[in-house]
Amino acid sequence: MSDFTIQLKDGRKIGYIEYGDKTGIPVLFFHGTPGSRLLYLDDDDVAKSLGVRLISIERPGFGLSTPKPNRTLLDWADDVSEVADQFNLHKFSIIGVSGGGAFAAACAFKLSERLHSATLIASATPFPNGKPPKSMMTANKLAFILDKKAPWLMRASYRLHKKIMTEKPEKYIRDTKKGNKHLNEWDRKFLQTDEDVKAMMLHLGEAFRMSVDECVNEPVLLSKPWGFSASEIKTPVYVWHGENDKMSPFDEMKKLAASIPDCETNYIPGAGHFVSEDEQIWREILGKIKKSHPVHE
Repeated sequence: MSDFTIQLKDGRKIGYIEYGDKTGIPVLFFHGTPGSRLLYLDDDDVAKSLGVRLISIERPGFGLSTPKPNRTLLDWADDVSEVADQFNLHKFSIIGVSGGGAFAAACAFKLSERLHSATLIASATPFPNGKPPKSMMTANKLAFILDKKAPWLMRASYRLHKKIMTEKPEKYIRDTKKGNKHLNEWDRKFLQTDEDVKAMMLHLGEAFRMSVDECVNEPVLLSKPWGFSASEIKTPVYVWHGENDKMSPFDEMKKLAASIPDCETNYIPGAGHFVSEDEQIWREILGKIKKSHPVHE
């Protein structure tokens, strides 16, 4: 695997990393909030075995990507279009996980002529009246509220996370494993080992690389009106969502999916938020996407 940056026409840079089969079908991956281009410590054997070229790209302000003040969800579609042009991709598919799902939906709306499919995994959903839904877990609701009402406090919290990860990694690992009691059983199982937490630390460390500002700014952006209606999306959409997801509440995703004209839903009983961390589910997701690509491409 390799990671680089792409320079856009306005001079900004977009960070990316490639996994899987470099000659395979192209799929652009959008990370969660906060997040970075780094998905795995090594290459993705599932993507490689299925013939998928997985290109993970970072949104402005995360990792290697230049910040863009006052950006919108739909601005991301323009960045994605430029990135695809530089990769010489006429048509491709996209995946958005968690907060990245909202940006995938924006691309599905704005770039329908260039997309074979858009996949939303444990995706964020629109906030009615700008407020987090009642069914969202308390910790997430509080974070969204503080991002908007007390951004200085959240920035201080993220800076502390960054400091501990950098200076006292063993403490961070211990604290993370002890502090995941608020998660359901499905999600806790992906944060049980030191290796699990180290992978998360690598991912978050890159998210914090430039600054922690976007970790606070992006949740506020997600809580604002998205600038389009799901009913206007013409791209085929695949939804994968855990029925026990309280971070991105399942009941809200059911409403959103029902409003998308061409939408295939895959709801997983008992699953929480970390759906794509399950290797079998990840294989099914990539397999479904591969089938959406014409054979000649």
